[in-house]
Parts: sequence; structure tokens; C-alpha cells
Amino acid sequence: MFMRAWKPWLYLLPALVIYLIVIFVPTLNTLYLSFFKWNGVAPDKTFVGLHNYTNLFLHDTVFGTALKNNLLWVAGSLLFVIGFGLLLALLLNAKLKGRIVFRGVFYFPYVLSGVIVATMWAWMYNPTQGFVNKVLESVGLESWAQAWLADPRTALGAVFIAALWHGIGQPMVLFLAGLQTIPADPYEAAIIDGAKRYQTFWHITLPLLRETFIIVFATTFIAAMKVYDIIYAMTAGGPAESTQVLSSWMYYQTFKFANIGSGSAISMILVLVSMVIIIPYVIFTTRRSHV
Repeated sequence: MFMRAWKPWLYLLPALVIYLIVIFVPTLNTLYLSFFKWNGVAPDKTFVGLHNYTNLFLHDTVFGTALKNNLLWVAGSLLFVIGFGLLLALLLNAKLKGRIVFRGVFYFPYVLSGVIVATMWAWMYNPTQGFVNKVLESVGLESWAQAWLADPRTALGAVFIAALWHGIGQPMVLFLAGLQTIPADPYEAAIIDGAKRYQTFWHITLPLLRETFIIVFATTFIAAMKVYDIIYAMTAGGPAESTQVLSSWMYYQTFKFANIGSGSAISMILVLVSMVIIIPYVIFTTRRSHV
């Protein structure tokens, strides 16, 4: 009887040990370091309490920019990455000729690394020989051509478009998988009752995709919060720190400026913001799905 009660925990033990070693313990250590002033080399650390946190919010203007950019990036990802991913899934779920090929074409960018995507799009945004400016010139919009990644007003948006092209494949595949599990019976009954296409989408497709939306929202939100590689590779946080996000500014504070305390504080803020949004969302949506 005793072994039967503990048997499930024995199966979970290896994963739990890995989780504690790889995630939980390093997180606690990062939280501990965030209360100290330390350059990562000196044998002694200076305890400063909450000074690293208050300094970020009250005196570090770049942190404010990074936090704002992160929130904008999250909003854009939830709106456009999920929106276009769902649209492509709906289109490619229909009985179109060559839809298997198109699925591969739209999913292909997602398998590329962020650095490769950044290199490709940096060349496309090249102010003199880049594809974007050449297209604008060819259609008579020469006045719109500019150095997209060198202008603080356009740099973040330009990088986001590259990230959108890169990341749209994952939600598309997840939505496709969800759509293919929906039976045809509800649609046939709705058509018989005279329902229009937008009504079947709103009252049948979206409710039956609730479980898929939970996964897509969570993965898209987390990816948007920890975005780093494509921004660092395309702009390195510039120009004039206009494309800094929390992950990139954490890297600069920790490894460029040897300010381990501030870098650790930024990472804990990143974790806290993610937990505050993701955990209530998952609890709320899973409860609704079981009602």
C-alpha cells in the first residue's frame, strides 16, 4: 500500500531533480545576488538590499525603455503572431491544392536560428543595397527608403517584422493541429440551421480551440518576454538604446558592465512579470475549459 501511494512520485522524481538543479536552485541564487553589489570577480559582495531594484525603476532610463519595448513586443506578438498564425492555419486547413507545400513554406522560417534570421533581415534592411529599399524605389516610393535599423523611430518595428516572419510558423502548426481535431458534425448542423461562416467561426471554431489557445498564448508570451537573440544580432540594442529589451539590458548589465546585482534584479523582474500574467491566465482558462 505504501509503495502504491509513492509510486507516482518515484516516476516524477527524475524530472523533479532536474527541475530543481537546472531551474529552481539557479533562480534562488539569482534572487540572492540581486540584493548585492558585485562585479562577479571580487571575493566579497556588498549587501545593498532593494537598491538594485529601486535604482532600475527610479534612475535607469534605459531600463524604462527596455521595459516599455518588452511590453510593446509582447502586445505585438500576442496580436500579430497569434493572429496571423490562426489566419494561416484556417487557410491551410481548407482543401487547397498544394497546401502541404505551403505548410512547409510557412513553417520553415521557424526552424532557423534567430541569428540566421537576423543576418538575413539585416541585409534586407541595408540602406543602399537592401531588398526593402529597392522594392520601395521600384514602385516609386523612394522617399520612404531609409536606414531602417539606424533610425530610433523605425528600428524596433523593423526588428519586430523580422521576428514576426520568424515566429509565425509555431502558432500556425499548433492551430492546424487543433483545427484537425474538430469534428465536422457541429459545422454541418450549423449550416443546416442557416449559420453564416463568421458565425460558425465565432461559436464553433474558437470555443473548440480553447485548449490550443492556452498553449499558443503561453508559448508566445514567454517567447516575447525573453526575446534576445534577434534584437542583439540586428541592432545590439541600438541605435541610442532604442531597441533594448529586458533580456538584452540584463546581458549588458551583467557581462558588459560587470554589474551582477542589477543584471540579477532585471532577470527577477522578468520572471515576476511572466509569472504574474501566465499563472492566472492558465488557471483561469483551464477552469473555464472544465466548466
